[in-house]
Amino acid sequence: MTVEVKHQPSRGRIALTGDGSGGPDQVADLAELCRSIAELARTSTRPPRRIRLEHLGTAVEVEWDEASAPVTDPRAAPDPAPESEPADGTHHVCAPMIGTFFHAPEPGAPPFVAVGDTVIPGQPIGILEVMKMMSPVEADIAGRVVEILAADGAAVEFQQRLIAVEPA
Repeated sequence: MTVEVKHQPSRGRIALTGDGSGGPDQVADLAELCRSIAELARTSTRPPRRIRLEHLGTAVEVEWDEASAPVTDPRAAPDPAPESEPADGTHHVCAPMIGTFFHAPEPGAPPFVAVGDTVIPGQPIGILEVMKMMSPVEADIAGRVVEILAADGAAVEFQQRLIAVEPA
C-alpha cells in the first residue's frame, strides 16, 4: 500500500491517501490504520473535529480546529488548565475521549467500582468503547468512590465526569 502523509499544522489537519492496491494485506493495513487513528485521537489534547475513513480508495483524514490541533512535541505542550474541583475537595475521573461508557467488563459482570469502594491510581473504573475498540478508563487518584456520575452504556463526551472520588 502506498501512503502519502500530509501535515498542515496551520489548519490542524492530517490526511493520508493511498492507491488502494494493497492486495491481501489491505484488510490488515486498514485495521492498523484504524488503530493508529484512534491512538492519534486519544493522544491529542482535544478531540478531532472530523475523522473521515474510506476503505478501498484508502483515504483517511483527521482534522482538528485550528486552536485544537495536536501538539507533536510533548515538551512544547502547555500545562493543561486545572479543572475546577468542587469546594468539598471531591475529585472527578473524566472521560479521556468521546465514546460509550460501561461500568463492567462484559454484560452481567459486576462493575469495576461501586460507591464506597477504594480506588488507587491506575485501577480500572470502567471501559470506554470508541469505534468498536474497548479502552480501559483508570482512576487517576487514590480515594473512595462517592458517586457514579455516568450511567452504564451512556454516550459520554470528552472530559465528561464519570465518577466522583474523595481523595485519600
